[in-house]
Amino acid sequence: MMMRRPEEECGIFGVFNHPEASNLTYLGLYALQHRGQESCGIVSSDGSNLHAHKSMGLVADVFGNPDIFKTLPGRSAIGHVRYSTTGSSVIKNVQPINVDYSRGSIAVAHNGNIVNAQIIKDELEAYGSIFQTTMDTEIIVHLLATSKANSLLDRLTDALNRIQGAYCLLFLTESRMVAARDPNGFRPLCLGRQGSAYVVASESCALDLIDAEFIREIEPGEVIVIDKNGLTSFFPLKKAEPTPCIFEFVYFARPDSHIFGKNVYQVRKEQGRQLAREHKVDADIVIPIPDSGVPAALGYAEESGIPFELGLIRNHYVGRTFIEPQQAIRHFGVKIKLNPVREVLKGKRVVVIDDSIVRGTTSRKIVKMIRNAGAAEVHVRISSPPTSYPCYYGIDTPNRKELISSSHSIDEIRRYITADSLGYLSEEGLMSTVGAENAGFCTACFTGGYPVKFPRLMDQQEPQMGLFEKETAEK
Repeated sequence: MMMRRPEEECGIFGVFNHPEASNLTYLGLYALQHRGQESCGIVSSDGSNLHAHKSMGLVADVFGNPDIFKTLPGRSAIGHVRYSTTGSSVIKNVQPINVDYSRGSIAVAHNGNIVNAQIIKDELEAYGSIFQTTMDTEIIVHLLATSKANSLLDRLTDALNRIQGAYCLLFLTESRMVAARDPNGFRPLCLGRQGSAYVVASESCALDLIDAEFIREIEPGEVIVIDKNGLTSFFPLKKAEPTPCIFEFVYFARPDSHIFGKNVYQVRKEQGRQLAREHKVDADIVIPIPDSGVPAALGYAEESGIPFELGLIRNHYVGRTFIEPQQAIRHFGVKIKLNPVREVLKGKRVVVIDDSIVRGTTSRKIVKMIRNAGAAEVHVRISSPPTSYPCYYGIDTPNRKELISSSHSIDEIRRYITADSLGYLSEEGLMSTVGAENAGFCTACFTGGYPVKFPRLMDQQEPQMGLFEKETAEK
């Protein structure tokens, strides 16, 4: 069984007016691979037609044959890497979606989740629409096609004002590329330039790989149209108070990215420093759960004065599936990904830094693995508050009954994961790491305060009571 944590959502990337548009898009998707590892695709435009190549698998595998780029001609392209949030993980759901309709051809790539998707889909089907995928993204295409407006911008405005939730979108037609970000700005989206070409990406690390200049972040509620006349910015959507996702800083974004006005690495180090201020402990070494826990562990070590060590080594070549041997191996799913360094851990009082605890099962196995390697004490520190509520804005988190902190106290969780102590970063402490001026972040996964209300209750399952009592008996 693979280690279970909140899964990344999706990554989008687009280039307009570059002779190697599809190749640059491939590189951009490579840099965004951490945001989705199930499938990927590229759609290009040669000025007259759209061309697509997409498949299940990682970017390097799907586009490993250089001849593929001969089938993706043109000076403009958009691409997508996916981890499913709505819709199953099958080939028909691979993005970008590209369709022909009465006004020409259009492709769309989407990062996020539309919370009123089912209501709109039911309405469209009642009027005869036929859906070929199970993704909420296809709803946007249908709304675009059924709009009575004349211009592309007006049709997009009609469509986007109907949907609610989180979305960063890239559209590609024969002659233009359009980028849009939802009014709440849940997910990051940035604008760059490479020579005379414009580039749009989920994170700035994708711009760095192709030597593109970072211009700015695309603002919440902004729609950018890029065509032969250049770039034009519009704000045609219903206004809302921006609520970017705080968990992008905790876990999802790459540390070298610049999002929401901050460098991710610096924020994560500060999370570790603040964690050390809030939860001190007498210990010999600080170790991270690699790789996401590394910056926070460095910050914790610096603030506490406790030496930083790599006590767990990650196998970077683990795929999404593997065959477990018939003879049972304890904690196999964790051990195939992480291996303890006994010489570092033996006899030591260890502080283990991780970004979050979801179900608690993986944390439990890691703590036991560290103990089995000879650690004298294991103190777990988490660089975010307890995750007690699911995300409905583009993150694949378990439902509430599977989130251990939704029904158990911190001490109960500590006893379940068999740690000597457990400390979470406070919500106030987390917000202090991104600056007092950025108090508008979405913290729904910690507080249950959802910025965009649902048209119907999406999570009717209560927390799973008795999980701790049941599983602690399995010692």
